[in-house]
Amino acid sequence: MKKLPNKLESKVKIRFQDCDPFNHLNNAAYLNYLINAREDQILEHYGIDIYKMARTTGKSWVVGSNQIAYINPAFLMEEVIIDSQLLYFDDSNIHVELRMWNKDKTKIKAVMWSTFVHYNLIKQKRDSHSEELMETFTAVHLPIEETIFVDRINYFKQNFKASKKQSVS
Repeated sequence: MKKLPNKLESKVKIRFQDCDPFNHLNNAAYLNYLINAREDQILEHYGIDIYKMARTTGKSWVVGSNQIAYINPAFLMEEVIIDSQLLYFDDSNIHVELRMWNKDKTKIKAVMWSTFVHYNLIKQKRDSHSEELMETFTAVHLPIEETIFVDRINYFKQNFKASKKQSVS
């Protein structure tokens, strides 16, 4: 297996229809931007097409839970960076961190932790990941020091003010 990146990144522009009257990205729209970016990233970098998988195997993932913190607003027509990484996995779950940044990654906009459950659409129940998926997850797994969401948010608030740029693990 070739070396796969453990942090995935993409750019997106904040669109009018997703903003509130203050020209800020609407709170609910963050979920769509973050999840859509992750879907595109895993297809591009890992070759995982969740829709093809659902059609051909009857399996894919459903969202089990989301935790999101809105730290700095994203604005209408702003270009943002969305990056993500796999924090944890087991035989039927994956736990991912997704982050939205300004275009030069000096200011954090939002952080989301999402847990996805591998789900068998035919049997209508949780299912185990394939051996191939487990190998991919093992190769790209990148845990972080913080295990409590509020601690992770405090890390970003303390370390990523407008004038700082650092590497994020």
